[in-house]
Amino acid sequence: MEIKSQISNLDGSMTQIIYNDADSFDFLDKSKVKQVYGVCFFEGKMLIVFNGKRKAWGLVGGSIEAGESFEECLKREVKEESNMQVLSSVPVGYQAVTIGDNTIYQLRYACAVRPIDSFVADPDNAITEIKLIDPLSYKEFFDWGEIGNRIIKRGTELKYKLFK
Repeated sequence: MEIKSQISNLDGSMTQIIYNDADSFDFLDKSKVKQVYGVCFFEGKMLIVFNGKRKAWGLVGGSIEAGESFEECLKREVKEESNMQVLSSVPVGYQAVTIGDNTIYQLRYACAVRPIDSFVADPDNAITEIKLIDPLSYKEFFDWGEIGNRIIKRGTELKYKLFK
């Protein structure tokens, strides 16, 4: 499923976003993949995090570090931002984000997680709180429009693959 969107930037330019469902990310240009986020589940609940710097709730994830695979980034970000361990993961889809002539990719996974210990804070001090919520109630915390709806819906649909 392809969903197109655009947002206007502060300078008046436009950012084009095209979301596509994907069962693999092998076909993407790895050098252009910049972010990995997870629709994470623990005991039937979806994990969300509060970014104190942005004052907003969202999914766990962040930027890929040099030499990291997509899965290594997902595992590191989940651990840093929630003190949880990724037990299994499957691709949900990706966003192609184009500003001017530059296109980057942002990946979305569904993952099963479990707590390692209590959450205190992430190393960047951005994430200040975590919650486990009913996936159907996510719009009480954030609403990312049609693309966000598809990411959460597909992540929820794929969670059965995580708990085999």
